[in-house]
Amino acid sequence: MSKPSEALDETQDGGPHDGFRVVHRTIMRASQELDVRALYVGAVTSMTGSGDADSGRSGSDSRRDDSGDSTDQAGAPADSGMTGHGRIDEDDNAVVEAGRRITFGTYFNAFPASYWRRWSDHKTVRLVARLRGEGSLIVYRSTPRGHVLRTEAVPVSGDDPTTVTLDLTLAPFIDGGWYWFDLEGGDGNLVLEQAEWLIETDKSAGRVTIGITTFNRPDFCADQLVALSQDPSTLEYLDEIIVVDQGSQKVVETEKYAAAKAVLGDRLRILDQPNLGGSGGFSRAMLETVQRGASDYVLLLDDDVVCELEGIKRAVAFADLAKRPTIVGGHMFSLYDRTVMHAYGEALAKWTWFWGPAPATKHSHDWARRPLRSTPWLHRRIDVDYNGWWMCLIPTSVIREIGMSLPMFIKWDDAEFGLRAGAAGFPTASLPGVAVWHVPWTEKDDTLDWQAYFHERNRLVSALLHSPYEHGGRLVLESLTNHAKRLVSMQYGTGEIIMMALQDVLEGPGRMHRDLALRLPELRELVQNYPDARTNPALDLYPSPRMKRPPRKGKGIPNPTHKAGKVMMAATGLVRQVRAPRSMSVDFPEGIVPHVDQKWFRLSHYDSAIVSTADGNAAAWYRRDRREFKEQMRRSSALHARLYKEWPELSAQYKQALADLTSVESWKSSFEGLDD
Repeated sequence: MSKPSEALDETQDGGPHDGFRVVHRTIMRASQELDVRALYVGAVTSMTGSGDADSGRSGSDSRRDDSGDSTDQAGAPADSGMTGHGRIDEDDNAVVEAGRRITFGTYFNAFPASYWRRWSDHKTVRLVARLRGEGSLIVYRSTPRGHVLRTEAVPVSGDDPTTVTLDLTLAPFIDGGWYWFDLEGGDGNLVLEQAEWLIETDKSAGRVTIGITTFNRPDFCADQLVALSQDPSTLEYLDEIIVVDQGSQKVVETEKYAAAKAVLGDRLRILDQPNLGGSGGFSRAMLETVQRGASDYVLLLDDDVVCELEGIKRAVAFADLAKRPTIVGGHMFSLYDRTVMHAYGEALAKWTWFWGPAPATKHSHDWARRPLRSTPWLHRRIDVDYNGWWMCLIPTSVIREIGMSLPMFIKWDDAEFGLRAGAAGFPTASLPGVAVWHVPWTEKDDTLDWQAYFHERNRLVSALLHSPYEHGGRLVLESLTNHAKRLVSMQYGTGEIIMMALQDVLEGPGRMHRDLALRLPELRELVQNYPDARTNPALDLYPSPRMKRPPRKGKGIPNPTHKAGKVMMAATGLVRQVRAPRSMSVDFPEGIVPHVDQKWFRLSHYDSAIVSTADGNAAAWYRRDRREFKEQMRRSSALHARLYKEWPELSAQYKQALADLTSVESWKSSFEGLDD
């Protein structure tokens, strides 16, 4: 139904209002930068019908709804900014030109109906919109297949504000689907002043402590604090903001910190501690929150993110009204290419025990090039195993039930926690419309150098705890294969610390809290004994590449892109491991290999090469060492054989120790021991 009524009550944000609570406010900002506008609002043109390349269907099937309208998918930021269709005015109203249409069927403004259908007991959602001028508000819903259906069309006329109220069923969203609305100008302009999605409830908003772990990113972290201090509606939810500062470049020393502190006052607390990684920092925030006992949730945030603050309120509302205690995760967009999403959901492949995008999703999706309305797979509800701790809301009741993070320093702590919570009956929902912008993984390579230790050890530990297979499925073979690839790539330092991780896992769980504080400096000292870990900032600091007999075909070592070529290169490259290095390779590198090309099957053909780092700041001189290769392969084979044989016993040991490793008492003891 629709009806005109009084202007919307501005005070209903977050709390009950006449038996209803706002759970999803439409975001309209005149200050919104154009490079993210496509995530908030889009233009619509009539009777266009080009198809979506990802869908494999024609435009008439995948893009049109029953009105014959479709999203304008030109892909240019100017189109996403509604050029020629409308604008956001200085009062943050959406103004639609006569005869034009804009859509709020976007990542941040469409309502994720299927998630509310799955994880709450609520049967309906109410849309309340305040408009004036001439035109129509048109409500759509989608199916899990991505088909778009018109639900309601409400005409609007007059200069005085009119409130449209629509009660919409959540029944057809069991497998997926969204609600959203378009605005179409009539004979004159149509203005949207405000729009909200509400759920009928008398439950008030939960209280939140934000936990930010930071290490030498003081400006990033200070910017977050300033943003939080300037948003009063978000502050209404917050008990405290805890910044666990583990670096030498302190947040309190930045210029912006004082401004944030002046507003936040006692609600901002800085805790200095040695670098214990993400698991040590976030567990400290969990501990402080649980011990204080005031908050219903702890919201974990990375230090190098920009947060859409409206998402915090949405996450809290969703968690408050979920049918059982639920972890609510936010998505991650690239801070550099800001409409590109890292993953729509995170899942573990249990047989190989490795993380990746959830089934039926696609990695690095660009919402500007392929918006919601024209991308069928985005309309499925995506269930996840866990959510990354770049933004993750965890009920304190869950922490009290299952404990805190494993002492993993970095990597796999969030995945293991999500798996543990799920096994205890506490699901994770990665909720659309809740997100941060984060420095993308493409600018890092955390599988090399000292970080490889934590990848290897923590992957094995999490599998020992949660793998459904007696010997970990394919994981032991995957680990052995990965180690061999490092060795044929002349990454002997990484290979050595991978074996250190294996040895530590085989020793059992008793050393994990000890290693939290001490293993990193030991790893950094060890890896510096190997040339692949010693870098220089300029290529000119190395000798120019030379080869006595360059390859006969082409220029340099080939770089195949097809599978057959890679297999052939791998086979011939393995032969190089048992041959003596070419004589000139001792004094001269045989080539310069950009990081993007440093695949193992290619590096296996070099006897020495200059290889750049992922961030582009430096390069290392890799050198082949037959003796090192043979010795590491011998030890690696023995360690992996032992791991496979002892897997059942080790699994039992780690499972028995899990409750103690993650307990408040153990973590409290570790934190208190930092001063000893």
